[in-house]
Amino acid sequence: MASVMEGSFASPSADAQRSFLAIADKTLLTQFLDTLTGLNGWQIALSLLLMLVAYDQLSYIWQKGSIVGPAFKIPFMGPFFEAVWPDFNKYKAKWASGDLSCVSVFHKFVIIASTRDTARKIFNSPAFVKPCVVDIAHKLLRPENWVFLDGKAHVEYRKGLNGLFTRTALATYLPGQEEVYERYFQKFLDQTEKKNHGKPSQYMHIFRELMCAVSLRTFVGHYLPDSSVKKIADDFYMVTAAMDLVNFPIIIPFTRTWYGKKAADMVLDEFSKCAAMAKVKMATGAAPICILDFWVRQMQDSEKYRAKLAKGIEVPAEEKPAHVLRLFDDFEISMALMTFLFASQDATSSACTWMFQLMADRPEMLDRVRQENLAARNGDRDVQLSLELIDSLTYTRAVVKEVLRYRPPVIMVPYMVKKEFPITESYTAPKGSMIIPSVWPATHDPEAYPSPDVYDPERWITGDAEKQTKNWLVFGTGPHYCLGQTYAQNNLIALLGKASMFLNWDHMVTEKSEIVKVFATLFPMDDLYLTFTKRDA
Repeated sequence: MASVMEGSFASPSADAQRSFLAIADKTLLTQFLDTLTGLNGWQIALSLLLMLVAYDQLSYIWQKGSIVGPAFKIPFMGPFFEAVWPDFNKYKAKWASGDLSCVSVFHKFVIIASTRDTARKIFNSPAFVKPCVVDIAHKLLRPENWVFLDGKAHVEYRKGLNGLFTRTALATYLPGQEEVYERYFQKFLDQTEKKNHGKPSQYMHIFRELMCAVSLRTFVGHYLPDSSVKKIADDFYMVTAAMDLVNFPIIIPFTRTWYGKKAADMVLDEFSKCAAMAKVKMATGAAPICILDFWVRQMQDSEKYRAKLAKGIEVPAEEKPAHVLRLFDDFEISMALMTFLFASQDATSSACTWMFQLMADRPEMLDRVRQENLAARNGDRDVQLSLELIDSLTYTRAVVKEVLRYRPPVIMVPYMVKKEFPITESYTAPKGSMIIPSVWPATHDPEAYPSPDVYDPERWITGDAEKQTKNWLVFGTGPHYCLGQTYAQNNLIALLGKASMFLNWDHMVTEKSEIVKVFATLFPMDDLYLTFTKRDA
């Protein structure tokens, strides 16, 4: 009864309080409306802009928390122009500024992790993060691409790709690789002798074309005609150019992202055609010679296995495919091949460019590579490549590994934070932010690699560089480590060994030769001036 009365009657003081608040609310609302009525359109727009600027600034400060970063950001865009025209020294300054540092560009808050252990923690925390490459990557590679899968779906998909990089498969790819090397060696000679009349010319773009041609032959064999190989090698540059760390949120016509999208569409279309041809060829029982062949063969073997099970036929355990795959459609296959090209093209182009520069500048090392390769072939440089031969090239392998350590092709790997991530005891990365484990500081850690800024292949032979597995982040670690790391290293070893026996090359050193340019990966700022001449047997 008391509760009913308390709900039905109020004291005079309560009534007075409600009346006062009603009058106050009405007065405030009237004042606000009067203020708006007194403003013109420009004043309203300016007021809204100031409110948005304040929100943007406060949001950045809140997300930044205790980590290193600018006290304030340039409204909205932040250091956008630094992302468009990256300066490697500024990256180094970021790494040196603290274990964690940050920037905020447009809508994206970016956290940069500099230490080895923090980088490893990010690589190995799939519950909190997933690879995001860069924002525009979803539009270029397609959102449904396998590379963006997460958790169990990603693990299962990768299992189906493992068979493409077995030792048997890697040996099968070698003839196609060697064919491309020989064709481009002649192109190097023609570039110097016929096109440039003996004078040095820039080789960075030529090495990009070479490594793209090697990748395409390895991935899709001869399904792709030489004319298409050249077009993809030329146009894929635009895909790379579109992959800035931070981009404007939308694709605007006639910008780098727009041209990159057109180039990516062309590559996907070409790969779809290759997939259709491979399905026909592999159905005839032909031997696989490229990654596409091996993958399609696994799909078709899986289809046959399922068909037998459906008919109640008992299949011996030894005939069961190592991993039972579904039959992917042509476009799904093309998307996967596109990610292989994206992952390999820039990284191997960078490593190849630095490798030729470093060897030209260190002729005693190049001569040692040459002698090792000749000895491994018993003096006959025409002996064809094999995995056993590559395995025997101890010094050549050390040269390549030191290139990858000294100038790691991939210096950072962007991840997206799926949920609040306690990256350190004092800082939690906010959901939706981008977090980037860095590779360069780990490969230039003086405790792991004494005199890290000195190029020294010997550290991989007589030193203990091979033991520094925690610092060897060149190919990542954790569930998203690079599937093709053995292929990539063998490719560089084979290329350098063969070039050392058939070619001489000289480097025209410029004031920019040792300055690092960031173009997705790392290149010499002057794009590497070389001349090539034929080496007699």
